[in-house]
Amino acid sequence: MHKFRIFVYNMEKIEKPGRLYRLLKMYLRFVHDKIYYKKTYCVNGGVIPPDGTPLLIVSNHQNCLNDPLGILFAFRDRKPNFITRADVFAVSPIADKFLRSIGLLPAFRLDYEGMGALDKNEATFRVSEQALIDGKTVMMFPEAGHQDKRWLGTFSFGYTKMAFEAAEMAEFKKDVIILPACNHYSNYFGLQNRFLVKFGTPISLQPYYELYKSKPRTAQREVNKLVREQISGLMLDIRDLDNYSAIDFIRLTYGEEYARSQGIHPEDLPNRLLSDKELVARLDAARVANQSQMDEIYSDARLLRQGLEEMGITDTQLRKSPNPLLVGLQWLVMLLLLPLWILSWWPSLPIYFIPMSIFKAKMKDPMFEGTLLYGSAVLFTIPLFSLLTLLVVGFQVGWIVALVYVALFPLLILFCWEYACWIKKAVRSLRCLLKSDSVNRLKRMRADLYKRLDYILKK
Repeated sequence: MHKFRIFVYNMEKIEKPGRLYRLLKMYLRFVHDKIYYKKTYCVNGGVIPPDGTPLLIVSNHQNCLNDPLGILFAFRDRKPNFITRADVFAVSPIADKFLRSIGLLPAFRLDYEGMGALDKNEATFRVSEQALIDGKTVMMFPEAGHQDKRWLGTFSFGYTKMAFEAAEMAEFKKDVIILPACNHYSNYFGLQNRFLVKFGTPISLQPYYELYKSKPRTAQREVNKLVREQISGLMLDIRDLDNYSAIDFIRLTYGEEYARSQGIHPEDLPNRLLSDKELVARLDAARVANQSQMDEIYSDARLLRQGLEEMGITDTQLRKSPNPLLVGLQWLVMLLLLPLWILSWWPSLPIYFIPMSIFKAKMKDPMFEGTLLYGSAVLFTIPLFSLLTLLVVGFQVGWIVALVYVALFPLLILFCWEYACWIKKAVRSLRCLLKSDSVNRLKRMRADLYKRLDYILKK
């Protein structure tokens, strides 16, 4: 039995989405691209085959429902029918009805819904194979699960089996195309991060049809190897899991200066991804050449990270020492803007901060955070509190004021989030001023670490 998630995109031109659906998707995309994320990127979107091509999109999986949503919004004119984890539908009867109304269907998994529920998937897989030979698109995550680390997990062969079986259903007269893709995030958690979806080179299955007829498993292995190599090459695939925490810390801190040395702005996510991939590759090569030296560097990186966490500061405060006058001015400006921040609590508290605190206390899987926050916002909190505000302010003050106030909700939410982040930065700066001796010790550790990294990487 297959153990993965499948997402089906309807690509036939005769089934263009209706006006109501297009309006709904505009709303979902706006919340996703403008409020939830600071910036989104679609790289190599031009390689997507034209409508009517049997297309299987295969991607890495790192962030629950955020991954398929990101790829979904890379398509502008297609109405999707895709399948996602069954527990999303269990949030509430309203959520279940809404998700089904926009084309989502539940996929049942052994580890969550049990063996008995897996039989419910069989019909879905047959429909997905038929969708492929009808010239539609199927998207799959062959890792079967997601993780909070930037590495590529083990692939299930379910996607190759389904692709070849679809071709077989069409008597091998249609060329099924596999398109590798990857999702990449500047940060998995919180608002206003940056997100990237990147497509690779389409792979035709037609050259493997004859091999599949005689040796199906061999054909699947060869195709899987090509797909996996492409996805690994597209994403940031940190394979040294024993030293993952140290490598990722170096990437996030030293990696900024490494990117700037190459003329790349650290917030330019597509180019920063390339810079990070190069940095990690050079770290791996350095460890092969001199393991003991790199083990010391990784050990010191962990100590520096621990020191920063214990002090409650970040590398930003070490990179640029806080100026007492600027810190004082920052607190003054924050005090002046405090009334506006209090005003922004409505709708920010009920739409984001309160659900955030509730979800964090109950979630066993931290990677489910984004799914719950985005889902609750677009389905419940934004519509509910927008309508409530419109009615209360409209009747009490006036409908024009109410409409303007509700229209400002996105800006108020973003301001509330940025102000909260500003408070955290100001507190960190204040800690640096109050604990200058400890900060100076960490700065010396950082300078020594960076000097050795420069030498190892021959910058």
